[in-house]
Amino acid sequence: MLSARTETILKSIVEKYIANATPVPSQSLVNEQGLKVSSATIRNEMAYLEQEGFIIRPHPSAGSTPSDKGYRYYVETLKGIELPLTERRLISHLFHQVEEEMEEWLSLATTLIARLAQNVALVTTPKAVDCQFKHLELVSLQDSLALVVLVLRGARVRQQLITFNQAISQPELTAIANKLNEAYSGLTSSQISAKGKDLSPIEQQLTDCVVKIMRAEDKQEYEEPYFNGWHFMLNQPEFAHAERLQALMELIEQGNLLRIIIPQGLNSQGVQVIIGQENKAKVIHNYSVVISQYGLPEEAVGTVCVVGPTRMPYALTIPTISYLSSVLSELIAELYGKDPRLLRRA
Repeated sequence: MLSARTETILKSIVEKYIANATPVPSQSLVNEQGLKVSSATIRNEMAYLEQEGFIIRPHPSAGSTPSDKGYRYYVETLKGIELPLTERRLISHLFHQVEEEMEEWLSLATTLIARLAQNVALVTTPKAVDCQFKHLELVSLQDSLALVVLVLRGARVRQQLITFNQAISQPELTAIANKLNEAYSGLTSSQISAKGKDLSPIEQQLTDCVVKIMRAEDKQEYEEPYFNGWHFMLNQPEFAHAERLQALMELIEQGNLLRIIIPQGLNSQGVQVIIGQENKAKVIHNYSVVISQYGLPEEAVGTVCVVGPTRMPYALTIPTISYLSSVLSELIAELYGKDPRLLRRA
């Protein structure tokens, strides 16, 4: 633990560097509010911070920049911070203006996070641990050809053509759909497979089709996430030369970024911050990730995160991620017919 004075000096260095992107000289800290110490004392404190690895200085007379360790200490002092009330009210107002569709919610959330954090924002579609059957529609297209429309919990819709060995009318298809809806409502693919008995050949064929669709959905780790904020990232001094972003852009284009940035053990316990070399992949050792899950644990869970340079405005980014994840969680709860007030108490 650092002393109160040393901690104040470190926080001041971090905040000045985040704001200005230039090394912080000791002289700029002399008039720092609440310090009331000499410049020599500040230099001694900075020498100690450098010795302990919290800041980096090329030489004694140079300005200081925070190290990953310095950023980590700073982030740990930000526990309990909240987004300003004006921002929360604006976000609430904007969500009330969009259509009540998940795509609209996630697109708006990504835009708002990118604007507030001034970095790249990613939001994934909530995905069930094991998807659950909600509703089946069968639409006759030709005598022996039909369209299977499968609705899964969380308003996900999947469609597939199916060909039967015999002609079958629309009334017959509707009757079969009604039977399967009653039998399979709320079940997972494995539960449907275990239950499927005393079925006609056509009912079994449809059940096999449903199970195949659901298993493919379960294997799909991530859907294409919502992105926003490249222009904010490009405005950061660290990325004045676009080649600094090339590796990150390649990860996104190849669909590998989420697999790299999501830490092991990510859960619903709030916001996690991964700084610089704390990231498991070397390719993003110059970046920080602020990330949180949202949704209903064990039912449907998505991810909200910001990716940016280690010189990130953590004091704004962390509460932004926290608040938007809570907003999305309440919306998903309503979509699933749950009481969102229960989430607030948890």
